[in-house]
Amino acid sequence: MESYEGRQQEIVDRIESEETVTLWHNWEWQLRHSVNDIDTFQRLLGVKFDEEEREEIEKTLDKFPLSITPYYLSLIEAEDFRNDPIFMQSFPSPHELMVAVDDMEDPLSEDHDSPVAGITHRYPDRVLFHISNVCSMYCRHCTRKRKVGDIDSIPVKSDVLRGIDYIANNPQVRDVLLSGGDPFMLSDEYLDWILTELRSIPHVEVIRIGSRMPVVLPYRITNGLVEVLKKHHPIWVNTHFNHPREVTASSKAALKKLADAGIPLGNQTVLLAGVNDCYRILKKLFHMLVQNRVRPYYLYQCDLSEGLTHFRTSVGKGIEIMEHLIGHTSGFAVPSYVIDAPGGGGKIPVMPNYLISWSTNKVILRNYEGVITSYKEPDSYEPIYCDRKCDDCKLQLKLDEAEEFRSVGIARLLSDFDKDLSLIPEDTDRMERRNVE
Repeated sequence: MESYEGRQQEIVDRIESEETVTLWHNWEWQLRHSVNDIDTFQRLLGVKFDEEEREEIEKTLDKFPLSITPYYLSLIEAEDFRNDPIFMQSFPSPHELMVAVDDMEDPLSEDHDSPVAGITHRYPDRVLFHISNVCSMYCRHCTRKRKVGDIDSIPVKSDVLRGIDYIANNPQVRDVLLSGGDPFMLSDEYLDWILTELRSIPHVEVIRIGSRMPVVLPYRITNGLVEVLKKHHPIWVNTHFNHPREVTASSKAALKKLADAGIPLGNQTVLLAGVNDCYRILKKLFHMLVQNRVRPYYLYQCDLSEGLTHFRTSVGKGIEIMEHLIGHTSGFAVPSYVIDAPGGGGKIPVMPNYLISWSTNKVILRNYEGVITSYKEPDSYEPIYCDRKCDDCKLQLKLDEAEEFRSVGIARLLSDFDKDLSLIPEDTDRMERRNVE
């Protein structure tokens, strides 16, 4: 099998640019040389589609665009490209035109749950904020195939300002998820402006950013971008690795920059038929992610978007995979398996059942090995009836941060919370003179 370095060098040699060797790691150069047509794909990868196959692919391109970064294309194994997981995620397939009866243009009802342009407000205390509809690569399994790449739906600054105003005027919103498209397609300066505006809103506690750049264009994670993000902590970043082959030296370097900047990292994987629907593949992926300080967050059942039928597995396959993860590896390496409910119901956990039965004072459980055990519930527990009179609650309903006030003496001067500069006895002559005056 040809090495990755060899495949990369072949693509470098085939790109008609004198700057290729020196600018390969420049993310803007990568975007300028994105593969957007069949001829360029064939030339760079060194493959050839027959005439009938090409005609079918062109029909797909009439509806869904093609865009692959040279970096991501270089990960495809040309000798067996049709079965390659990188190829299947990035190159159009005629199967995308097979629309099943249950497929929907907007399966998650994001447009219906949008009070203003760019905002999806589905959950009580958080919103999805679409600030870009452009990606560095168009993933074939994208749930927003209806929007991504559509130049008529790219948010302009006035749309973004309306979204910011909506968040500012809704104090229940404490968590803002920036999404798209890909927010990291924006310039550092524009992203800095958006983050500054959001950070100025007192009730916004956390800002999250969803990006696939560490996977498909890791060179976008520049020192400049990281410095912008560090200014606006707490910032969380969720990325989107689907297969171990996507975890390369370049992607590891990008993840290291983000993690070293104090940014918590999560990953959202989509279960894709023929790509990763195997517990050995996903376990390896999740182990590689935690090695790089990325917490597997969600394993998504593929959505009911138009053109994704060929990617969908049964829910039973997902449950089977979870059975091979839970208990078989570290808990923090196991994501939550969820279905994003059609119609906008949000993410619903779908997990194996470990609670077999229960009675008034005992529950029967099973573990990952099949061991069946019982857990005795307390006979003396007296549940507190909640009458919503929180001031009289018997629980310690003290939700504010604890105040540091018990340090005394020298320890008090050493503490960071107390601003006193000195400890002065009350009965000194100097203090008495002050009182007289």
